[in-house]
Amino acid sequence: MGDNVAKTPQPPYYAVIFTSLRTEGDNGYGATADRMEELAQQQPGFLGIESARSDLGITVSYFRSLEDIAAWKRHVEHAEAQRRGLADWYTAYQVRIAKVERAYGFERD
Repeated sequence: MGDNVAKTPQPPYYAVIFTSLRTEGDNGYGATADRMEELAQQQPGFLGIESARSDLGITVSYFRSLEDIAAWKRHVEHAEAQRRGLADWYTAYQVRIAKVERAYGFERD
């Protein structure tokens, strides 16, 4: 999931920062995470995703607008994944939404 640096447009846009601590075992998490990334990429306003996990997992999804983020949160399959997260996959999590006002970077060819 999200194994590349996202190629986002010039700001402004929004970042949804999801940090989490997992429970033991997979319990269907891997397949659902893959499905959520696939679905997110189909949502209006989706710009990219980046993810890393060791003990603490961090996934950052980028969207064009707050309305696009709200629509994704309400997506039926995403809502079910959120429910499963609370019941089965996470011991703790935080969601933060930030407006990206400036961005710059480097990518080696």
